[in-house]
Amino acid sequence: QVQLVESGGGLVQVGGSLRLSCAASGRTVGTYPMGWFRQAPGKEREFVAAVTWSGGSTSYADSVKGRFTISRGNDKNTVFLQMNSLKSEDTAVYYCNFGVSMLTMNPGNYWGQGTQVTVSS
Repeated sequence: QVQLVESGGGLVQVGGSLRLSCAASGRTVGTYPMGWFRQAPGKEREFVAAVTWSGGSTSYADSVKGRFTISRGNDKNTVFLQMNSLKSEDTAVYYCNFGVSMLTMNPGNYWGQGTQVTVSS
């Protein structure tokens, strides 16, 4: 089992920034990518960004390219999502995911509890 704990969500104004963190623990042995997904009210959960185990390769949804940056901590069990130039449509619950596919962007089996990001105009 893998446990994921997210932090860093909150309320921010349009154009502002937030940094999300996710710490993985448990059976994290292996070179697994990690990523972020989000779910807005009334919508399906969608892919946001992913990063390989080494941190050397990343992938982003078109809607966040150029504004969000995903990175991996030196311990490889932590992933960050730096969100800049936030828009109201970024409002959602953000979920950390362990094992996301870098080819299909399909999520892995392990999810965090989610952290709310609210962008107000």
